[in-house]
Amino acid sequence: MSKHRKKFIALVDKAMAEGEKMAPEELMFTYKGTLYPATVCSPEIFKALEQFEARSNDVILAGYPKSGTNWAGQILTDLVDASKKNKEDTNSTDDEMEEFPYLEVGDPEKYQRMANLPSRRVMFTHLVPCNLPASIFKNKAKILLLIRNPKDVATSFYHFSNGLAPLPSYTSWDDYFKAFMTGQMPWGSYFDYVFEWNKHADDENIMTITYEELKENRPLGVKRISEFFELNLTEQEIQEVVDKSSFQAMKENSQKTHGEFGKVLFRKGGVSDWKNLFTEDHNREMDTTFEERLGGTKLGEKIKYGVYCKA
Repeated sequence: MSKHRKKFIALVDKAMAEGEKMAPEELMFTYKGTLYPATVCSPEIFKALEQFEARSNDVILAGYPKSGTNWAGQILTDLVDASKKNKEDTNSTDDEMEEFPYLEVGDPEKYQRMANLPSRRVMFTHLVPCNLPASIFKNKAKILLLIRNPKDVATSFYHFSNGLAPLPSYTSWDDYFKAFMTGQMPWGSYFDYVFEWNKHADDENIMTITYEELKENRPLGVKRISEFFELNLTEQEIQEVVDKSSFQAMKENSQKTHGEFGKVLFRKGGVSDWKNLFTEDHNREMDTTFEERLGGTKLGEKIKYGVYCKA
């Protein structure tokens, strides 16, 4: 097993063990008005992150929790790995990827260690643009922005929260739905997230892709991602990444890649699971909020709410 996977699993296992011992009110902390899980984030990490120096050739994936970031992140990592092998890079990919991939997760010293890593560095984040280091936008690092329809995000996040000790659990879907709609969630409001990223929708260094389009045509999506990051891969190399990134393949391999966390992480991986939980009242409230917050925006249009979120 590669070093970065060992570190990934160790960090998550530690967070899960700590979460089981914590009282519900201890699981979250607030930083600049947003909730974060106390087992993997801290105010010290966020303060240190402000000084992180991004490079123009960094490879960054941004997405709200449960939008498919672990899936897209695996695709992105495999594409970059294939590109490095082409260049006969003498540096170990394992060493390069040893840091936990989420920018805001870890210890405050991780950014000093990351400064010594060779390019291309691959990193993920659930943060809104204003909470990311200014250097990312100043140096025009390329960002893959992944978005997913809010009803499936809400549904997936509900099951995820109830299955993971470091996150708040809910006694009912109604209680959870209120928290989701008011933004009382780890990493904040879905609607705020998409709204803030919409301000960067036309940035030349940002490519937006939806979970749904990647699901419907994975080969095309993987190829577009490879081309956006200028990885110069052959059709065969791209196809190998496509084959490894099916939901079934990733679920079967989840014990190796994510440990016990994989059982919670890879649940269904489909579209429209929200229909199993949403009532008419839930649909009405979500429909109204989406129109008020994201209706007419570029990212709102890209989500295709009328296709994926209408009962």
